[in-house]
Amino acid sequence: MAMEGDKAAYSEVPPEVQQNESSPRKSPPPPSENEDKTIHIRFLLSNAEAGSVIGKGGSTINEIQSQSGARIQLSRNFEYFPGTSDRIIMVSGAVEDVLKAVDLILSKLLDEFYVEDGGQGDPESKIRLVVPNSSCGGIIGKGGAIIRSLIEDSRASIKISPQDNFYPGLHDRLVTVAGALDEQMRALELILEKLADDQHYRQSANAPFPYAAVAYNGMNYGPNGAGGKYQNNRFPNKEDRTSSITIGIPDEHIGIVVGRGGRNIMEMSQLSGARIKISERGDFMSGTSDRKVTITGSQRAIHIAESMISRKVASVSEQ
Repeated sequence: MAMEGDKAAYSEVPPEVQQNESSPRKSPPPPSENEDKTIHIRFLLSNAEAGSVIGKGGSTINEIQSQSGARIQLSRNFEYFPGTSDRIIMVSGAVEDVLKAVDLILSKLLDEFYVEDGGQGDPESKIRLVVPNSSCGGIIGKGGAIIRSLIEDSRASIKISPQDNFYPGLHDRLVTVAGALDEQMRALELILEKLADDQHYRQSANAPFPYAAVAYNGMNYGPNGAGGKYQNNRFPNKEDRTSSITIGIPDEHIGIVVGRGGRNIMEMSQLSGARIKISERGDFMSGTSDRKVTITGSQRAIHIAESMISRKVASVSEQ
């Protein structure tokens, strides 16, 4: 399992790409006030978007690194930001290099995933930044003064997810920046300016993907997030209240629910946003040989998780 700060937590980048990532930049940019400042930015990508950024054999990620001078790291497949089905990408380097790389990435994703046919004006998209709780105050400001000025200057929409203590181990929040590409890039430049002098934010680059270390608790699998509150960040939270249900699953079918190394149950937990706990062997529903499966989360998360579990069991029952 990947450990905090472990380079092995990033995959799907071929060895030649890794070599390229760690090699020094051949042609440094002209000196500037930000020349000696290194910064990083983490944001979320769907699996499809991650595949597009990597490219065949790592060709695209190699090209973006070469053009920008920034370093790009990506979490492994199935290693998601808590409560979502999205992977984490981290871009690091000098401020100008980081902004150049992000611009190249967002431009590519805009062309491939967001362009509407027949649409008028500049297409709009969103980027969800991962920012430590302790650094969000520097973006919000007293009474929201800083975030209002960022929105006014960039003309982008900037929203920060509420701090959540639903699961231990999650110390990050999502900052969603939406708008046309130039609006997003201006907002990102302003946000990075605020974060560049934040020592705690700079240290968070040492553990860019810390969630795997707290992904398991015995047979207790959960998204380590906000019970689905971050799921795609597209749906309003109509049912924030957390509840639980317990269903019975035949003992012989528990294996297909859990999956090899816990992969199935972890994926269902990530996709639904619910926490799924399976009883120990021999701990059955009263009067049956069915194991207890307890699902905890919002009503919507519970419904999704229950449906996914039922489909898994049905797939083996029909064979």
